[in-house]
Amino acid sequence: MVHFDSKYQNRVSATILIWYVLAILAGGLGLTSRMTPPLPQIVLFGLVVLLLLLYWLSHNFRKWILSVNIKLLVLVHLTRFVGFYFLYLYSQGLLPYDFAVLGGWGDIIVASCALLVILLTPLAGKNGWGIYFVWNFIGLIDILFVVATAARLATVDPQSMSELLKLPLSLLPTFLVPIIIFTHIIIFIRLRVSRKTGYGSF
Repeated sequence: MVHFDSKYQNRVSATILIWYVLAILAGGLGLTSRMTPPLPQIVLFGLVVLLLLLYWLSHNFRKWILSVNIKLLVLVHLTRFVGFYFLYLYSQGLLPYDFAVLGGWGDIIVASCALLVILLTPLAGKNGWGIYFVWNFIGLIDILFVVATAARLATVDPQSMSELLKLPLSLLPTFLVPIIIFTHIIIFIRLRVSRKTGYGSF
């Protein structure tokens, strides 16, 4: 495993923190609430593309993301317990059923399984590889379904999804969901490398 000095780790942490603060400012200043479809989706997938470009163009970042403990990448997905908040907002009439209930329960299931993967699944071997692959595949399909559902509902009735463009949920398209999609892609890359080496450490 490649080890990075504390300066590089601090640079990555500082960059993520700056991004997070900018996302909060965008929501707090009302910039996100002024966005109409397809702009939120463009922002979300644009950020995913930027992360992928960083992966391909930055040798240090690529080495780092491929060497960090894969459980930390899965740990990010515990944030998908936000699905409970979706259910609460649905009960208050603030989010539509298709997004809040279907997407919310999907996220809750993925987050619950992520916790089991972190706690119980070995980091090498064919069985562990299979569990990580199935969880990652289902998790990626779920998040893409949630994004597509939000886009569809917002296109038909922008007001129905307005909560997603206000804090705290505005952090989803501007910060959290791009990271979630990116980590899914990275996990697939790491599993592919592991399979080529006889299902060694992911």
